[in-house]
Amino acid sequence: MFVRAYLRASTKEQDATRAKGDLLAFARERDLPIAANYVENESGASLARPELFRLLSDCQPGDILLIEQVDRLSRLNAEDWGRLKREIYDRKVRVVALDLPTSHMMMVKDADDFSGRMFEAINSMLLDMLAAIARKDYEDRRRRQAQGIEKAKSEGKYRGRPEDETRNKAIQSMLTTGQSWSTIISATGCSRSTLARLAKRVAGKIEPVIG
Repeated sequence: MFVRAYLRASTKEQDATRAKGDLLAFARERDLPIAANYVENESGASLARPELFRLLSDCQPGDILLIEQVDRLSRLNAEDWGRLKREIYDRKVRVVALDLPTSHMMMVKDADDFSGRMFEAINSMLLDMLAAIARKDYEDRRRRQAQGIEKAKSEGKYRGRPEDETRNKAIQSMLTTGQSWSTIISATGCSRSTLARLAKRVAGKIEPVIG
């Protein structure tokens, strides 16, 4: 049984490894060293998470997927959560979350068959509940953000995100030296639409750049 830690943050500006020490301490208390850490900055509302699926592909039956909170694993809608959950259970991976005490039972090495099945059933139900709560929290925050933007627009106060001038100047320099778009996107994390606007700026067609 291997313990594989999954660490996620939503944006590149956030520290995805923030909870690494807590996960390590939790595993050590149970004499189960963490075999590998899988770290990524991707939205929990999206299934497009390469490191999560690399973790699952590395797992053997009985391995543990260790997370800080259930929302690190899922802020997915019901359909996508169903897909991810099937992938997890088809691979017979145990999900353990620090904020879900009942899941800690899944780290017991020598549980009998009956206890193991009971733990799994309870854990599955609570995972579904917490995943649904995490999704609702995500949708509520998105709705409040949209309402705030609409209010600011109606009052003439909304200006969008400020331009990252330092980053954009560096990207323009990379464009000027002839570096490829794929290289620039990989190095800077900027979107293709932002890069297109900056390319026009370099060519002398000035457009406002957001982000």
